[in-house]
Amino acid sequence: MDFKLSKVIEILTLKKKTLSTMESCTGGFIVSSFTNVDGASNVIKYSAVTYCNDFKIKMGVPADIIDKYTVYSKETARAMACAISNFSSSDYGVGITGKLGTIDKNNKTGDDNEVFVSIYDKANDNYLDLDIFVNGLSRKECKNQILGVIVDKFLEII
Repeated sequence: MDFKLSKVIEILTLKKKTLSTMESCTGGFIVSSFTNVDGASNVIKYSAVTYCNDFKIKMGVPADIIDKYTVYSKETARAMACAISNFSSSDYGVGITGKLGTIDKNNKTGDDNEVFVSIYDKANDNYLDLDIFVNGLSRKECKNQILGVIVDKFLEII
């Protein structure tokens, strides 16, 4: 995985592109993994961990998106990706929301172990949406699985 992370950082650096993330269920694991790579400071502009809906909304996710589609949806992941890209003036924004096998007393909808990821490309105003079913036994294994999918998709699109 380290080689692939390094490759993403290298390509983004060469293209003078930047990246920001708004993570919920992954708790900052994605951005932390990127920052373990030399040169990450060239491309990572900002990251927010927004576990609760209130902070998703404070960071720019429209409340009506969460109300209409629920916090565990492609639409919310898209709104997160776009909001963080706009907030930080980044070329790419990544939004991540979902459940890693934990019951959420505040948000009872959504399937356990389903994670929604959206990668927003500001220059082209488009989204790459990912619906990931994690099968790890631990939260760390689930986060690693999500990271692997995101990194592979980034290598396809950049």
